[in-house]
Amino acid sequence: MRERWVALTTLAMLQVATIGAGTYAVTHEDFNLAAMTEQAPVRPEPVASPSVAPVITSGPVLAAGGNGTLPTKSTLASQLSSALGDKALGSSVGAVVIDVASGQQIFAKNAATGITPASTTKIVTSTAALASLGPDTRLTTRVVQGATKNSIVLVGGGDPTLAGPSAKAGAYPKQASMAQLAQRTATALKEQGVTKVGLSFDDSLFTGPSSGPGWKPGYIPDGNVAPVSALMIDSGKANPSMSRPRVNDPASHAATAFGKLLRRYGVSVTGKIASAAAPAGSPELAQVQSEPVYALVERALTLSDNDLSEALARHIALKEGLPGSFDGGSQAVLKVMQRLGMAKGIAVSDGSGLSTRNRISADALARLVALASSPQHPELHAVVSGMPIAGFSGTLGNGRRFTAKDARTEAGLVRAKTGTLNNVNTLAGFATTREGRLVSFAFLADKVPLNAEPVLDRLAAIVARS
Repeated sequence: MRERWVALTTLAMLQVATIGAGTYAVTHEDFNLAAMTEQAPVRPEPVASPSVAPVITSGPVLAAGGNGTLPTKSTLASQLSSALGDKALGSSVGAVVIDVASGQQIFAKNAATGITPASTTKIVTSTAALASLGPDTRLTTRVVQGATKNSIVLVGGGDPTLAGPSAKAGAYPKQASMAQLAQRTATALKEQGVTKVGLSFDDSLFTGPSSGPGWKPGYIPDGNVAPVSALMIDSGKANPSMSRPRVNDPASHAATAFGKLLRRYGVSVTGKIASAAAPAGSPELAQVQSEPVYALVERALTLSDNDLSEALARHIALKEGLPGSFDGGSQAVLKVMQRLGMAKGIAVSDGSGLSTRNRISADALARLVALASSPQHPELHAVVSGMPIAGFSGTLGNGRRFTAKDARTEAGLVRAKTGTLNNVNTLAGFATTREGRLVSFAFLADKVPLNAEPVLDRLAAIVARS
């Protein structure tokens, strides 16, 4: 029988990444292409550092996978079927449990039915980002010379985690900051004898609408997401410590903050700060880089970060030769899923899961989690390490999940991504059974009368103790 020390080791592995010879631990607080022209604008490409792909340590939960016996199908089916009959789930439910080692489906109900996935869409986006961009790639924000010696252009690199001047130090080390970029820019300008500049900004890396297909009008005003932009600070928040309000023009807001920071470092900005394409071939004055994609994926999954997920979808599109737009992102993600052999049952219109048009089957999600958990795909393991731990971290550590009597004993034994929209509750992840078998699961309901979170927790707990 599985020892309960697994719960403690699950906690110990909370977001630990090993890069080369160095290691850092990541903690989380409880929360929330432009058309080509003759002179194409400067494009800030994501760059991969020369280090080897990071090894995400996943502890005994992964190590034990496949060593034990499979749960008895009849018993598991009986227990899950009973819980799936709860009226709180409504009339549209999909459920699948898969043995990671063999790929065998050990439980299924409406397995192939496309259901609104809400934020479990982020599992698809995150997997595609790791497979397409690579785990070690970083997103770069640059400042380049403008048309004259006394003009500069701030070029957005599609990094929504870029910290503004009033942001507090976050949970992730080495977070790119606008202050650092301004200081480096000021130093480079002073070396040229320049202390006064005209400032413009180029946010043309991402194209198309700034709000997604199937998004409800209240998403941006309510602080669920900012208008999508290739240039923003603090995820487009007016106050980095609060989810709302979000600024109407993230690029202009970021450029204004950059101008103020330049003044702090001894370079004054003259004239109006406005949007302008960076001249092709302009020399670079300074840059800052985001954390690697694997760390961004972990953040997107743990915190259910909508802004970061939308940015990642656009970077996938650009890498796959498509426009950095909602449509380009959706096509690119599907293209990557096809390469992985995982496209069946997946139809998405955005990267975050806010779109009510998204449809994913329970079988597709459970198989994708199994793929990310498998030793054959170490490049995808950040999907595993990024999933919240039941009762302890991210959207499963908010004090209301895995607290009921029928689920709390499995707190710490499940890692899963949550999904919530009006009348939609979803949960997809993995657990280790009593006999040490690693299984993935997906439970989706999109006609929920009120709130089905406790039932989803119960379903995951049944899997963990099977």
